[in-house]
Amino acid sequence: MTSFPNDERKLAELMLYVAERLRDDPAGGATKLNKVLFFAEFAHMRAHGRPITGVDYQRLERGPAPRRLLPVRDRLISTGAAEVTQETYLGLVQHRLVALRVPDEGVLEPGELEVVDQVLNELHGRSASEASALSHDELGWQMVDDGETIPYEAAYLRRAVSTASVRRHGAELAKKRTAG
Repeated sequence: MTSFPNDERKLAELMLYVAERLRDDPAGGATKLNKVLFFAEFAHMRAHGRPITGVDYQRLERGPAPRRLLPVRDRLISTGAAEVTQETYLGLVQHRLVALRVPDEGVLEPGELEVVDQVLNELHGRSASEASALSHDELGWQMVDDGETIPYEAAYLRRAVSTASVRRHGAELAKKRTAG
């Protein structure tokens, strides 16, 4: 299992960047922000052999989310970089991260932002529920239990190669990562 450096500062700036890009998206609440982050990290892993921030993603009921999302979000709020607003969308309360300052894109490489923008474009017009459903199709999300870490190596697993032995091996990798 490959270990990647965790860069919470990069995660914070990435969250501000995505929040700013979702500003005009009626479905751009917390759930969709989490899915954009997940898809971008794992797409970057597939394309470049490493994630953007290296932070752990965990399986949650509504799909993957960064394990350190809440502490990083709280730090953004406490420093005045962001706020969380509540809005009603499709009859449900939505918690939306709102950037109060321009993200420091200098901590993100151009290729990383390109992948994030591609994911944002692919999810444009989709509801948070649709984005969650897409994340549930990811084998990495399927191979771990709620609360467990999704290994970045799962980014390479595609449904076309999902055999019983591949799923068992993926589950073994996930267990080793959470045990180590």
